[in-house]
Amino acid sequence: MSLPFIGVGIAAFLAGGVRARARGTAGGYLRTWAITTAALVLLTAVFDNVMMAAGLFDYGDRHTSGIRFGLMPVEDFLYPVVGTMLLGGAAELLRGTDRRSVS
Repeated sequence: MSLPFIGVGIAAFLAGGVRARARGTAGGYLRTWAITTAALVLLTAVFDNVMMAAGLFDYGDRHTSGIRFGLMPVEDFLYPVVGTMLLGGAAELLRGTDRRSVS
């Protein structure tokens, strides 16, 4: 079920990277993605574990790999990582051209 999301996210991220490289902003593109991803992974780890400890929800072992980070399955990290790839790539692709005047 997640494969289409992963595929589109990776494709958008790579296309955004190609565009950022052509514009000379690849370093900023990757740095911004890494910082955003790290923040979302940290928030996911904290809040998923808190919500699961509170008994708000749980995943059965039948639908996960069985690898857990605290109480949460490691698969929960898929969405913030691929989501930032998708949104970062889309933002770069939708960004307008740089129209700085050169004098």
